[in-house]
Amino acid sequence: MARVKHERLDWGLRSVLLASFFNTFAFIGLITFVGDQVFSISGRELDLGLLALFLFLPIFVLSPIGGTVADRIDRRLVWAVPTIVNIVVAIGITVYTRSEPSSVWPFFVFVSVLGAARAFAAPASRSLPIDLAPPEVLDRVIALKAMSFQSGIIVGPVVAGFAAVVSPELPYLIAAVLYGVVLLLLTQISKPEIDQLDSAPGLVQAFSDAVDGMRYVRRNPIVFGAISLDLFAVLLGGATALLPAIAEERLGVGEVGLGWLRAADGIGAAGMSLFLAYVTLRRRIGKVLLVSVGVFGLATIALGFTSNYGVAFAAIVVLSAADAISVYIRSSLVPLATPEAMRGRVIALENVFIGGSNELGALESGVAAQFLGLVWAVVTGGIGTLGIVALWWKFFPALRDVDSFEDVRVDVKAAGEAQALPDG
Repeated sequence: MARVKHERLDWGLRSVLLASFFNTFAFIGLITFVGDQVFSISGRELDLGLLALFLFLPIFVLSPIGGTVADRIDRRLVWAVPTIVNIVVAIGITVYTRSEPSSVWPFFVFVSVLGAARAFAAPASRSLPIDLAPPEVLDRVIALKAMSFQSGIIVGPVVAGFAAVVSPELPYLIAAVLYGVVLLLLTQISKPEIDQLDSAPGLVQAFSDAVDGMRYVRRNPIVFGAISLDLFAVLLGGATALLPAIAEERLGVGEVGLGWLRAADGIGAAGMSLFLAYVTLRRRIGKVLLVSVGVFGLATIALGFTSNYGVAFAAIVVLSAADAISVYIRSSLVPLATPEAMRGRVIALENVFIGGSNELGALESGVAAQFLGLVWAVVTGGIGTLGIVALWWKFFPALRDVDSFEDVRVDVKAAGEAQALPDG
């Protein structure tokens, strides 16, 4: 590791990072207490998994289209329109919550709309920092982007937890206001100077572009290995979706305790992201990635076995810090190994993998908890994560043996000459 020379970021980059923070702040606070309400109404861990499934399905279906739209239309606009949709959803949940709901199905509908919005917003919001960052500050911007995301994970559930004590609908009103702040920040960002067609793709072209992105990912063992590692490791180790049940059944805490548990996920990750923003990883990048996912699995096992709040909090901090390392490395490798003209499509596909790891992992945890019990659902997930690390260590040597980010940068030139955005 080595210290990074500090470079001053311009206001456009700062606005992107702030928008990422407030966007995450709003979403995590909102989704945490949607899960809390769903569990309070039904009392079934399975419904927490179904909630994640309804969030993921639109992402899975629409992300390829969202990626090609982000490659062809002003990415600020592609982020702004879904943000408006999120405001409407937050207000809708507020109104439904005020009606003293007794059914969980409306919440499934609301999160499905949120998932559809994310399918378009994510490729644009994740591409913009890369588009705007000069090469000399790219590594730092990626780390600061991760830190802004993780800071939102910390602040969102804590603020929402205290707000829920005041009024059940207040977390959703706060989310609506924060999404409004995101819109204001997007007006402060200049259009990036990148090669991009200012035309909406037809349906056939959209899927053709998506197929090009899939082919590129499949042919690049580093990109394919990195994003599939996230999918399968967190698919098995996705215990955070069960936090409402863990808080109530294993730890005996209420809304504020749940909010802090959810914030612990961000505390570990934001602390590690801040560290990585100023002390960058220089060598053995691939091995560090795989080891960090292994630590994630071990901490998940500890979370499953404990009934002590302090130990559970510490386990979540450790697993989230380990996850932050893997996120930082993957978030650096994928865009650096992808041509500029294909970045939206590849990041959209990565978003499907990330959505798969988080939301399908939550579904797997919910189903496992229903049949195995809460403890063994979490513990077996952590054991499965360790197995995935062992398999990827053996079968993805190109990923395991990546030494530095500079090694991947060299491949981008050749890839950029071979790939181009189709006309029309």
